[in-house]
Amino acid sequence: MAARRPLRVLCLAGFRQSERGFREKTGALRKALRGRAELVCLSGPHPVPEGAGSDSSGPCPPEEQLRGWWFTEQEEPIFSALEEPTVCRGLEEALGSVAHALNKLGPFDGLLGFSQGAALAAVLCALSQEGDPRFPLPRFIILVSGFPPRGLGLKEPILQGPLSLPSLHVFGDTDRVIPAKESMQLASQFPEAITLTHPGGHFIPAAAPQRQAYLKFLDQFAD
Repeated sequence: MAARRPLRVLCLAGFRQSERGFREKTGALRKALRGRAELVCLSGPHPVPEGAGSDSSGPCPPEEQLRGWWFTEQEEPIFSALEEPTVCRGLEEALGSVAHALNKLGPFDGLLGFSQGAALAAVLCALSQEGDPRFPLPRFIILVSGFPPRGLGLKEPILQGPLSLPSLHVFGDTDRVIPAKESMQLASQFPEAITLTHPGGHFIPAAAPQRQAYLKFLDQFAD
C-alpha cells in the first residue's frame, strides 16, 4: 500500500512573533503530526518593536525581527485584539504577503492561524468564499486562540454569511490574552466547527489529548 501524502498546512503566526520563533513554538505540534502534515510557517510583513504587545508564550531572542499582520493605531505599531479599532493599518500588505506565499509555496491543503494569524486566516477564508482569486479555498482551517476580526475591512466579510468549511478551534481555559469566549464567538461563524479546549493559556498545545484531536480532524482529509 502506498504511503499517504502528508497534508500541507500554511501556518500564520501571531502578532509580534518572528517566523523562526513561530516555527520553534510549533515544534511540538510538528513532531506530533509527523508523517501526517507538513507545517509551513509564515510571519506578518510588518516589523514590530519591543514593547508593542505579544502573542508569544515566552521571550524571543533579541536578534530576531518580530512582526505583525496589521496595526490598530494610525501612527503607532500597536495591535489590540479586543477593542473596536478605527483603522486596520497594513492589512492590504498582509493580504498580499499571504497571497504571495500561497502562489510561491503552495498548493496547501489547509490553513492554521494563531491569535492575530487566526483572525487573518478567517478573513482569508471569507474572501476566498466570496471568490477572491488570490486565495484558493482551503480544505480545512485550524484556528488557535482565535478571535472575531474587528475593524473596517475585516469584520464585514465574516459577517456576510457562515464560513462553510471544516474547522477546528483550539483555545485555553486560562488564556488571558484572548479569552475563551472570543474563540467561541469566532467558532460560531463556522457551521461545521469542532472545538478543542485545553487547561493552559495563550499557546499552541500539543500534549497527548490535543494530539489525538488534531490527528482525528486531519485524517478526514488524508489522500
